Amino acid sequence: MVKRILHRTRNEFNVSAAEVGENDALGQAELAFVAVGNDRRFINSVLDKVLNHVDGLQLAEVGDHDIEIMNV
Repeated sequence: MVKRILHRTRNEFNVSAAEVGENDALGQAELAFVAVGNDRRFINSVLDKVLNHVDGLQLAEVGDHDIEIMNV
């Protein structure tokens, strides 16, 4: 199920996606989605759409989430 979520999200949006935690926990997964750009509002919009997309797939329940935008 995790691979399906990651694959569908990568195909729908121009983001990197990976399972980053809870690898040994049965029935749980921690996923990360990353977008890179030079417009904070655009990046925030993309990540909001990714979250809505993953939730809309209804393949799993979306628990806690954080969006962090970094300036480098």
